[in-house]
Amino acid sequence: MKRILVLSAMACLMSSVSMAQTRELKVGDVTMTINPEKGAKIMSLKYQDQEVISQLRWPESFGSTFWTSPQKEWNWPPVFELDKGVYEVVEKDGHLVMTSPVSEKLKYRVRKDFSTDAKDGAIVVTYSIINESGETRQVAPWEITRVPNAGVIKFDAPVESIWPAGLMNFEQKNGVACYAADEAQENRKVNADGKGWLSYENNGLVLTKKFADLKADEPAPGEAEIQVYVNRGKTYIELESQGAYTTLAPGAELNWTVRWYLQPAK
Repeated sequence: MKRILVLSAMACLMSSVSMAQTRELKVGDVTMTINPEKGAKIMSLKYQDQEVISQLRWPESFGSTFWTSPQKEWNWPPVFELDKGVYEVVEKDGHLVMTSPVSEKLKYRVRKDFSTDAKDGAIVVTYSIINESGETRQVAPWEITRVPNAGVIKFDAPVESIWPAGLMNFEQKNGVACYAADEAQENRKVNADGKGWLSYENNGLVLTKKFADLKADEPAPGEAEIQVYVNRGKTYIELESQGAYTTLAPGAELNWTVRWYLQPAK
């Protein structure tokens, strides 16, 4: 996958839109850093001082972002306003809420609500897609988290059900599908109907993400509840999960929550 304003006008813009560099959420030993000026992208996720997500710096290779699904509606590159635009920021009642401009191409607005659950040890991210068009639309939510090409990825699905078959060396262990990161000179991507969770273990840490378990007919056409994309070479991997394909009337919105856990491996 790839990827002058007059001074008074600038001052007005900066007063109406939060331009405050990065923001942080903490729960226990875990710190998540988000940049509202870069698509409200999750730039870092650390356990104490140990980073778990990709810090590469060429386009579409780092952090965790959010897209609308199916991809065939926008093809490539990612929609600028949603993926890289400046998000407005509101902090209220322990929630950090970031809202995108309306996409010129898709007529969607995205809202990302970040909070913590200290009792559960989770960082909770609720994504919303708002239909700002004048027509009824169908869309699904899609979270993309880039991690180093190392470690092991796990999710609950029969290996034989992963498609396309044979692109990656998955093994069934303790009832779940496991993929030990490897290297190839081609981009690869697989799809699976999982059970509402996806994990990545590397350097003694386990990142687990939990989300609504979809029925087989609920993903967007040609998409899947769980997807794993491996970029060619020893670069990065994308952990991808999607919510249900939803019909939205004009002005309506869908909400989809992902709970993030980062803990030492047992």
